[in-house]
Amino acid sequence: MTLPYPASWCDVFLSDIAACDVLQAMFDPLQDVVFSIKDRQGRYVLMSEACVKRCGLLRKEEAIGKTAFALFPNPMAQRYTRQDEHVFLTGRPLIGSLDLTVYNDGSTGWCLTTKQPLCDRAGAVVGLACVSRDLAEPSRTRMIDSAFADAIDHMREHYAEKLRLEDLARRASVSEAQFERRMKRVFQLSAGQYLIKLRISAAARLLQHSGESISGIAQQVGFFDQSLLTRAFRRVTGMSPGEYRRAFAVG
Repeated sequence: MTLPYPASWCDVFLSDIAACDVLQAMFDPLQDVVFSIKDRQGRYVLMSEACVKRCGLLRKEEAIGKTAFALFPNPMAQRYTRQDEHVFLTGRPLIGSLDLTVYNDGSTGWCLTTKQPLCDRAGAVVGLACVSRDLAEPSRTRMIDSAFADAIDHMREHYAEKLRLEDLARRASVSEAQFERRMKRVFQLSAGQYLIKLRISAAARLLQHSGESISGIAQQVGFFDQSLLTRAFRRVTGMSPGEYRRAFAVG
């Protein structure tokens, strides 16, 4: 791999071409996992094939040496950069961040993101590794029994209402603790996170495809208050509902 800029810290990790080849061989076949490595300036040094496709590129070389701002819409790039800077400044990993992703065709998807700092031999943070896994809801026939499926269907159909964990667990014929464990095993999300996912996804669709007011959307999707929607939407997407609408509205 030839880097288009000085790589003074490559002796720690990336100068080991064999290691780079192993990483790419591991992650390239995984279409639902985006893997990348960035230097301390946020420039991409390595990325997987799924990441190349996510960015709408033809070759990995098109991304090497560039930052997120060259590859993603500005609001998304800002969120990713804020996450990166937090890792760089604290030296602590970011684990299980729930992020809304906008794909090249304008559709939205969800992923869980983990960012791990990379340090040199002196312990200084010199880069980070990022793994972002798409959340794909599994087939019922293999992983979900009918009672649990009924509870999930109820959440999907009534996400705009006030839902209580004890009621969902009763519908699934399990205890609250068992319901939460099943949610984590199937969706990699708690029941509360899954409900937020449903509500934010619905809000995103309305923001993209309708002229409904933001306060009206908040009422429709279960936040009941525009400020609650704005806080939750910004926490997950890095954008306010208004910013999201301006960036991704269709028509």
